[in-house]
Amino acid sequence: MHPDHRPYFHLTGKARLDKAIHTLVGLVEGIALDGVITSDELALLDGWLGSQQSVAKKHPFDELAVLLRQAVADGVFDAEERRDFLWLCDQLRSSEYFDEITADLQRLHAIAGALLSDGVVTETELMGLDEWLADHAHLERCWPYDALDALVRRVIADGVITGPERAELDGFLAEFLTTFRAKTLAKPAMHTGEGLEDLFATDPRIVFRGSRFCFTGASDRYTRSQATRVVESLGGRMGPVEPSLTYLVLGAKGNPCWAYAAYGRKVEQAVALKKAGCALLIVREDSFHAATELP
Repeated sequence: MHPDHRPYFHLTGKARLDKAIHTLVGLVEGIALDGVITSDELALLDGWLGSQQSVAKKHPFDELAVLLRQAVADGVFDAEERRDFLWLCDQLRSSEYFDEITADLQRLHAIAGALLSDGVVTETELMGLDEWLADHAHLERCWPYDALDALVRRVIADGVITGPERAELDGFLAEFLTTFRAKTLAKPAMHTGEGLEDLFATDPRIVFRGSRFCFTGASDRYTRSQATRVVESLGGRMGPVEPSLTYLVLGAKGNPCWAYAAYGRKVEQAVALKKAGCALLIVREDSFHAATELP
């Protein structure tokens, strides 16, 4: 475990358990949208289950994991098995720590990652996603619901998925797939479609002198105090997420306590500030490292 997480990790057990259950539901919904589960999708699911050691023996996650492994042992996860599994999830899922919005956003993050796990999003899957989004309109004004809903509606408007549309869709969904494959968050594919608000700045020009920085998630190179020293040695300052912030740096190792797969409270605050007109940039850790190495 990253040292930055140790002081409070033990306080988040119930929250992490609920998050794991919501994510598991989303993964199942995502890979089953077209009624067919591929070997790549099963591999994603198996790999994700194997990564949940901190909650693997906790009830009800242990029951759900065993039931799911049994259901897909034959390489098939038919509609009846899926309905039984999701029904059980609904019976066991707690709302004590997460309200409906948070739980459904966690599911949406998992669905988005699962859709691209076999390398291609089919028209059937896209139509299934459109139906899911329509059924969860209470998520409007929440990221990534608005961005994904706008993209899906635009792609299916003419009934044909063009090459550029598929590339844009794949780029958007790849952001979520990387988090479930336990790869670094530093260099996933990014969507660049007009009309979609990019969460992260691509190829940003980072200026240290006179700028204010804030870090979220664990770094793959620095502790928080080391990062502070680097920023200050280059003429910058550290501070909270507020209108005067210049850069929010997303640590490559993320944070297992984040409510969502790819971000937490600070990123959510930064997105709100950007929408309000603030000029801050959300940058990835590799961009920060590259800037520190410039002459």
